[in-house]
Amino acid sequence: MRLFDCTTPASVHSNDSCVSPVKACAAFKTAPTLAAIGNLNLLQKPAIALFCSIKCPGDLILKTYDLAQALRDTEIPVISGFHTPIEQDCLKILLRGTQPIIHCPARSLHKIRLSPEQKQAIGENRLLLISPFNASYLRVTAELAEKRNEMIGAIAHTIFIAYAAPNSKTLAFAQRLIAAGKSVVTFDSFSNPLLQEEGIAGLGMDAIMRRCLDAQTSQLRKASSINNDESSVYQCL
Repeated sequence: MRLFDCTTPASVHSNDSCVSPVKACAAFKTAPTLAAIGNLNLLQKPAIALFCSIKCPGDLILKTYDLAQALRDTEIPVISGFHTPIEQDCLKILLRGTQPIIHCPARSLHKIRLSPEQKQAIGENRLLLISPFNASYLRVTAELAEKRNEMIGAIAHTIFIAYAAPNSKTLAFAQRLIAAGKSVVTFDSFSNPLLQEEGIAGLGMDAIMRRCLDAQTSQLRKASSINNDESSVYQCL
């Protein structure tokens, strides 16, 4: 099990198999070295990314909270920067469960402050913090947040965007994801027309959850197939 303590971030080189998804991230000219706190094995699990603009219509806020609770109760891995108010609230909801969480701050992990709930989750091997930024980046900036979001988009199997305000960085990010062929979903709601106009699938909560569960099932089948192939090789030897 790949574990690091909750006080000193460890450096993880991009050629480590646990962090290979970051190689596909276009935000970095070269594959970054990650600082990590927690269980690196969580990167092997198919996670859904969670994003939301700073301002969000009330009905979508409530739906997003309900989705976070459903993801928690179904133990679906979630990855996010957990930066905007809605994302922060979702982190609090998720920390009350047992499912894997990958937290990607838009700053260095050096001297980062962790809540008691985060420390407990790290101790339970279900929370991982990762950052591609070295110790000199102690403050969150718009540029770092953009690079962080691109990294999350490269890692996640599905990107959920609760809401993107007009002319927002979240909307521009969604457009880049669609152009890159990523799987992006949002709620099917009249409060959220811009994302659906970009061609992003507007789904109900059940459909979003089903997509996450299908990703888990697909990964389990792939892992089982690999194990069967390895077993056949050993039998031949």
